[in-house]
Amino acid sequence: MKEEFYLDRLLSGGAFNFNRLKIDGIDNEPVYDCFGEHMSVEETCLFSQEIDSGQEYMELVQKSLLDSLENKREMPIVRFADGEYAFYVKSMKCNGLYQQAESVAAIRRALPYHIEMLRRLVKHGWLAPLIHKGNIAVPKRGFWAFIRRSRSEGSALQFLEFLAANEIPLAADNYIPFYVLYAFLSSPAFAEIVDGKHLCILNSTCNIEACREWFSRRGSAPKLTFVEIPDSFVATRWQDMRQDILARVPKDCDLCLVGAGIGSLLVCVDLASTFTVPAIDAGHVLNMMNAREDKSNGARLYTIWK
Repeated sequence: MKEEFYLDRLLSGGAFNFNRLKIDGIDNEPVYDCFGEHMSVEETCLFSQEIDSGQEYMELVQKSLLDSLENKREMPIVRFADGEYAFYVKSMKCNGLYQQAESVAAIRRALPYHIEMLRRLVKHGWLAPLIHKGNIAVPKRGFWAFIRRSRSEGSALQFLEFLAANEIPLAADNYIPFYVLYAFLSSPAFAEIVDGKHLCILNSTCNIEACREWFSRRGSAPKLTFVEIPDSFVATRWQDMRQDILARVPKDCDLCLVGAGIGSLLVCVDLASTFTVPAIDAGHVLNMMNAREDKSNGARLYTIWK
């Protein structure tokens, strides 16, 4: 009997399908030139049945952000990809460019809190997981169980199973594709929205002048504040550090951009709730703003505008 996964149910029930993510003005060719054409598989990603195009997703995010800003609604938006997928299957492969977890035991201790924050995220904001045709393959059945597991670690399929097992639903009103968030944050529309707003950046490093120049080139001049957070283990130690960090966030900030690796879930949900603001996991886009794309090992898909 064929094993049924949560993704199968989402697709067979008609709530989701796979579609090509096309966004007017985006140029992915420089990324393919750098990393190879095989990256193009990531352009075909999971879509809600209610959304027909990448442009509609961009409009959805913009509308949600404006509503949050105008009506003081909490709105966390958090991305999930290979590092998070490994973390949620309790694998030390979650440690990539940055140290995310000290040990499997530390991940186990942190998971109940992550599950609680995921439930709050889907209630008040948006999940933005990386789910495309290249990371949903069912691992082959072999004799060595540990080999089967290693093949599946870090896959979107396993992440969706984790959500289902913990009764965290994926739905049209809480899901956006991973790359839509990158496209929106790097877009002229986002720069226009934050012009004159008080934007708080929470990251391990920040070059405020570089960030000002990044916005200035797009005709935007937000007020910028930087709050430093650790560059490691936020995912497992946030409860110990949260009080001090939240105390340093300006109470009059309009929105927050966060770079905290796998800990971004915890930081964004807490910020959005505490200050009733949009709190967005910006990741690579913060590196762009800081003129430090090298920290991401180069350009990312859906971040280069023509």
